[in-house]
Amino acid sequence: MTHDTGTILLVEDEEAHVELTVRAIRKAGNANRVDTVYDGEEALDYLFNRGKYSDKDEYPTPDLVLLDLKLPGVDGIDVLKQIKEDAQLKKVPVVMLTTSERAEDIELCYKYHANSYLTKPVGYKEFEEKIRSLDFYWMILNKPPFTGQ
Repeated sequence: MTHDTGTILLVEDEEAHVELTVRAIRKAGNANRVDTVYDGEEALDYLFNRGKYSDKDEYPTPDLVLLDLKLPGVDGIDVLKQIKEDAQLKKVPVVMLTTSERAEDIELCYKYHANSYLTKPVGYKEFEEKIRSLDFYWMILNKPPFTGQ
């Protein structure tokens, strides 16, 4: 069953993780659109409608950001900080989706207001189930604040 729920922005530099994540989201059927960017600078361009992402109608504010921690160039922490410092974007849920289980990384993400921190399981089935669960929670169950858009 597909719901009219909006857009997920996936920020992930590893193609294998992109494919697994998008496949799991599609299987869950709770998002109309999944846009993928491959580094932190591209994520910020998308979120702030800069450069090739300047068309706000074509690249709307996502309803959920899945953000990898370790990215080339601008890392996930810096992307998270900029999202949460912006008056409009700070309302968008940001789920850190990473392989890091380091306590320091977890603490830092919550310090900068990540909405959730999930580690990527090694096995495909576990990974798929985790993605489907987070997709269902954030795209269907969670009630976000009204953004006026």
